[in-house]
Formats: sequence, structure tokens, C-alpha cells
Amino acid sequence: MRTLKDLDPRGKRVLVRVDYNVPIQGGVVQDETRILESLPTLRHLLEGGGSLVLLSHLGRPKGPDPKYSLAPVAEALARHIPKARFVPHSPGSDEALEAVKGLAPGEVALLENVRFEPGEEKNDPELSRRYARLGEAFVLDAFGSAHRAHASVVGVARLLPAYAGFLMEKEVKALSRLLHDPEKPYAVVIGGAKVSDKIGVLESLLPKVDRLLIGGAMAFTFIKALGGEVGKSLVEEDRLDLARDLLARAEALGVKVYLPADVVAAEKIEPGVPTQVFPADAIPTPYVGLDIGPRTRELFREALRGVRTAFWNGPMGVFEVPPFDEGTLAVGRALADLEGAFTVVGGGDSVAAVNRLGLKDRFGHVSTGGGASLEYLEKGTLPGIEVLEG
Repeated sequence: MRTLKDLDPRGKRVLVRVDYNVPIQGGVVQDETRILESLPTLRHLLEGGGSLVLLSHLGRPKGPDPKYSLAPVAEALARHIPKARFVPHSPGSDEALEAVKGLAPGEVALLENVRFEPGEEKNDPELSRRYARLGEAFVLDAFGSAHRAHASVVGVARLLPAYAGFLMEKEVKALSRLLHDPEKPYAVVIGGAKVSDKIGVLESLLPKVDRLLIGGAMAFTFIKALGGEVGKSLVEEDRLDLARDLLARAEALGVKVYLPADVVAAEKIEPGVPTQVFPADAIPTPYVGLDIGPRTRELFREALRGVRTAFWNGPMGVFEVPPFDEGTLAVGRALADLEGAFTVVGGGDSVAAVNRLGLKDRFGHVSTGGGASLEYLEKGTLPGIEVLEG
């Protein structure tokens, strides 16, 4: 990839695609992590004498919608870069172009949500051309969007000299190490609701790993495939053969697979609901498995002992509803306690668990892109990476 070392920003207006898809409540940004992650790139370009025009999406609006405005993000950004201001125009508009034409070196303009533009997600060539008018060079630093072939990610990068920002470069380096140069033993901890969401990454990583730990609701598809009774737990009935096939392939490759031994179950998903612990393959019918149980937490901690490389994606239970967050937090602690290992975490709930525990600094890399990190590990590249190569 072309990187910032290849770009001299002096006197240039640089268009930067950032990932400011952050949680907002009552007009206030609740978590500034993604803003903070963008600062090294922005400050490097500003210190090099450039002015910046920033593009980002926020949420999934169906067109212009004040609820998805980036105005609160601009307020948060200005606390870190005082010369940053909000330009309340859609980025493909003539008004946006007029507003940024006079930017002086050191100034930053954040334009309105790119998803207010109907052509953004279609990678519309005319919209890409309109974005390209906004700058003389393009920097992609939105790893969380790099798996989307959208106009503000791929389309504009084909029309301007295009470079990877520091965050983009850091993500690719960390994830490529998991793909191409993992120190053994190598463990993957995978969770979440559905096998179908993770099948690509499982198939890609299976020949590379030594231990595979499966939690979350997706574990019940594997447990049922092996003949277990899972009560009313979530099962992908159409993926049972696939689960059996994956387990057989793991065995043939010498990969040790760990499934939950016990689960915390309840009759419904509510905070404070009465819970019971059952063997994972003997859950009675009124109950739903909602988190890995205490024996499984210890089993997984033991399974991780001595690993040198680890990747974690996906919660072990219904993380957003206590007490079903305990298994996810326990896995976060177990990974953080690994001495001398290179550990990578990706995916919203997994990252939220690490942040809640205050253990981010104990991980080798915390990815800003859940879907993007999975797709990169599955395919070895992304549309946003390919367009920066050559």
C-alpha cells in the first residue's frame, strides 16, 4: 500500500476518509475511541502543512436525517483539534466545495454524513468525481469501512493520489501477522450468534491455528450437530451439516476444538431474570442458553494457557444484558493475562468488553473494524486495500 511516508501534504488540501461511526445520545458522543484513533494521521498531515477535508458515515440513514448528523462528532473532534469545524453540507454538493475551497493550512473541515448521498453505497462514479473535487490527495484511514466498495472509500481513491493513513497501516500489519506469520501455538476464540456469519473466517484460519474456542449462540449449532440437547437455544438448523464438516476438518488438521461444557440459561432474556447452569449438551426445553458457564470459563482459560498468538472475535453470551456478560468478560481477562503473546481483538462486543475491563493496553492490537477484520482474515485483502496498492 502507498502510505503517508509517500505523501508530502505541504500546501495541499487533503481529503481524508475517517471512521467516525460513533455512538451518540442526546447530541453527545458517548465513546470517542474512533475519533482518538484518527488523531495521529490528522496531526501528521496538519504538521506537514496540509489542510484537511474529512468524510465519514454515521449509522444507516435512508437519506438526509438530522438524527444521523455528524455535527456532534465535529464538536468532539474540536476538543482535540481546535481548528476543526463542521460544514453542514452533503459532501458531494457544490456548497461543500465552496465551503472548503478557502481552507488555510492547519484548518480542518468535517463534512456531513456521506450516507446522506444516494450514490454513496452504490459507488456512483459521478458522486466519486464530486468527492474528488474536494482535495488534491486522498487518505483512507477508515479501516472499519475498508471492506465496503463505496464512493468515499474506493470510488474517490481511483481518482486522486491515494494513501493509507496510520490507523489503516496499523490494522493491516496486525491482521496480516495473524494470516501469514503467527507464532505457535495459535488460538482463535470465536463467538456471536451465527455460524453463517463466521464460516468464511473459520475456513480461512482453520489450517493455521492449533486451538479453536467456540462460544456464543453459534456454539449451540455445533453442540446440536453432535447430538446434544440445547433446549430453546438459538440453532441454525440449516448449518448442522456444515458444523459437523468443520469439526471433522479440524480433527483431520490436528486442531483442538473447545466447545462449552456448561451454560448459564434462563427462560427469557431480561436483566435480573432467574438463571440456572446446565451442561451445554443437556439444556431442558423451556430454557435458552445465554452465556458460557463457570466450568467453561475455566476450560477456556486453560485452553489459552501458553499460546503465543490469539485472535478473538465475538461475545460468549448476550453481552448487552447482565448477568450474561460474565463469560465475555472472563475471556477478555484470560486473553489479557497471557504473557508474551500477540493478542488481537476485533468486533464491537469483544472490544467493548476489553474497554469495560480497562485492559486495552494489555492487547497487542484492538481492531476498529469488526466486519472488516473478519473479511480481511477470510480473503487476505479488502476493496479499500486493493485500491491503495500499486
